[in-house]
Amino acid sequence: MRPVRLALASVLLGVLGLAACGQAQDSAPAPSSAPSAAAASPSGAFPVTVQAANGAVTIAARPERIVSLSPTATETLFAIGAGPQVVAVDERSNFPAEAPKTSLSGFKPNVEAIAEHRPDLVVITDDVGGIVAELGKLQVPVLVEPSATDFDDAYDQITDLGAATGNADRARQVVDGMKQELDRLAAEAPKDKKLSFYHELDTTPYSVTSDTFIGRIYGLFGLVNIADEAPDTAGGYPKLSAEFVAKADPDLIFLATAKCCGQNRDTLAKRPGWSGLSAIKNDRVIGLDDDIASRWGPRVVDFAKTVGEAVRKASG
Repeated sequence: MRPVRLALASVLLGVLGLAACGQAQDSAPAPSSAPSAAAASPSGAFPVTVQAANGAVTIAARPERIVSLSPTATETLFAIGAGPQVVAVDERSNFPAEAPKTSLSGFKPNVEAIAEHRPDLVVITDDVGGIVAELGKLQVPVLVEPSATDFDDAYDQITDLGAATGNADRARQVVDGMKQELDRLAAEAPKDKKLSFYHELDTTPYSVTSDTFIGRIYGLFGLVNIADEAPDTAGGYPKLSAEFVAKADPDLIFLATAKCCGQNRDTLAKRPGWSGLSAIKNDRVIGLDDDIASRWGPRVVDFAKTVGEAVRKASG
């Protein structure tokens, strides 16, 4: 399993009852009732208080040495103009290319290794090993921003990071742009055929229901998710059998196993009972960038564009 697939490992462990289930990365979402971070202070002004998953976090001055231990947060920080403030990111943060990648781990954060970068703000997805308290002893503010469970949650996290870094205006622009583009893509998509689909999360194969963030993206295009009819959908990440997928015979197959695991139309056709699937016969197997398909920052729009294009081709 490539390192990028580790972003999904905690989800799958959660499905198996071995760890708390997160939305494709780590943990539970921040409380949706929390006030907007951007409202806590005038744009760009400090101190600012951000309502993150670990409560109200006050940041005294504009951070200039940010450590991100979350690939989604890393992408967001660069998208909102905070890239020059980022001095270190975790080993899984591979986008954008200029992100200062290190061997730091978001799954097993080490306070001593983090402290070596002299951070004035740390962003993580989960308080593993009590890292928030440990960094608190060093007077380092920490934002816990778990994997989003819906669009509003993703927008709120982008807004959080904008307020926390002094880039609130740019963060709002990014959110507004995402909303407009997603609305446009959804409006343009043909929905009269009620196409069905299968999203492959890994080669086990695990999939996703419509209640997950991934499932909500497909829902924008009126697609019917075969995983919603799985025998056990608890947690939103059912393990499907090859027989179940073959019987459902989805119109479209989306592979988040293309880059990581080399899966494609030809490899699927070799699976028992799959060579006759409609999606395979009609060349409707879509390989996804599994990074984009597992991070809920600004590149969610890129994921939606891929889905929208596939729907248009299948409906044409």
